[in-house]
Amino acid sequence: MCAMLNRVEALELLKSRVPKRNWFYHMLAVEAVMKGIAAYLGEDEEEWGLLGLLHDVDFSDTEATPERHGLEAEKILKGKVPEDLIRAIKAHNFTYTGVEPVTKMEKALIAADAVSGLIIATALVMPSRKLSEVTVKTLEKKLKQKDFAKGVDRERIRLHEELGIPREKFLEIALNSLKGIGESIGL
Repeated sequence: MCAMLNRVEALELLKSRVPKRNWFYHMLAVEAVMKGIAAYLGEDEEEWGLLGLLHDVDFSDTEATPERHGLEAEKILKGKVPEDLIRAIKAHNFTYTGVEPVTKMEKALIAADAVSGLIIATALVMPSRKLSEVTVKTLEKKLKQKDFAKGVDRERIRLHEELGIPREKFLEIALNSLKGIGESIGL
């Protein structure tokens, strides 16, 4: 078992590797949602949060080569985080890596990654452009609108079912988690 990066060290690593503010905000958002899911499921919030924070650590290196996304992260994070976190990062890009998500943590990362996009897109169409205006009811409607936030894969969000979390509760957890960091991500 290797020593795990702490959050401060992880943030420093990201600051050195993530050139775009919106990407950084996305990672903070997924961290928050992962912590919320972990709390609900009785899992390790620190570990799950760290996974959410680091899941796209290689994105600036792999944006043009999505088949490498997750594999480059493994090189960056090897020896810095436990192997199960690295596996989860590879599993969140299973379409390309071939690493099928099997654990709760792996499935939660995929769902958290997708739902954070839906919630942020919803906040951005609110009159105030703030998370405080977004409700679970609004998210339910936006989830059903196929032409809204087309880049958000609804099937990935649906992994909440495999975690045993009902859709409405999952959206509530994710939304409340993001509202808790709204100022940090400009929403």
